Amino acid sequence: MTAPRHTPLTPLDLNAWRLSVLIPVYNEAATIDAVVDRVHAAPMPKEIVCVDDGSSDGTRDRLQELYAAGRIHKLILQPENRGKGAAIRAALAASTGQVVIVQDADLEYSPADWPVLLQPIIDGRADASFGSRFLGGPHRVLYFWHSVGNRALTTFSNMLTNLNLTDMETCYKAMRGDLARSLSLTSNRFGFEPEVTARLARARARIFEVPISYSGRTYAEGKKINWKDGVAAFWHILKYNLLA
Repeated sequence: MTAPRHTPLTPLDLNAWRLSVLIPVYNEAATIDAVVDRVHAAPMPKEIVCVDDGSSDGTRDRLQELYAAGRIHKLILQPENRGKGAAIRAALAASTGQVVIVQDADLEYSPADWPVLLQPIIDGRADASFGSRFLGGPHRVLYFWHSVGNRALTTFSNMLTNLNLTDMETCYKAMRGDLARSLSLTSNRFGFEPEVTARLARARARIFEVPISYSGRTYAEGKKINWKDGVAAFWHILKYNLLA
């Protein structure tokens, strides 16, 4: 299957296109206000779609306040914690933008990187754009074994997709809206990253990769992904490239 044909967007079409920002949220009461503020500060037309994934720390109440104040355009409340992938699917289904981007609610990724990330899509060179933490952008120095695991997962994914990505697990994946909404996504947790990469490769989407900054969190600061998710990711790569 080839990627759907599209009309290229240009930097001069600012009134003709809109970005849908998909924000999956789970227990991020300490950061959600700052994330929404940073998203609003990005100088481009946008709709903000938040999905609360069964938070229990007051995040849900705060999101409802932000929605009532008009700071969030669409708010979906999951009845229970279903995982990041399920939250992104719900946000994607509610989105209307010509371009969509996933924005985590934990301040590890900065909307200041959006212009360089979105440019290949806006000017018609790409159907999807990945922000790589390993292409030279500034980043907080943290866990060595996390970087080793990420590179191993990316290499394994590349072997099956025949792509040459440097950071398959990055949160910052921007896509044409029509293409993103046409993908048959099923993963509920952190399997979203290898699944969407496999689906894009299968669709023969034109993918660009650009350097981004990264301010990773420690587990004490609220980081949620762990070694079990890394092990599961190998299965997801096999499943979505060879079985599903």
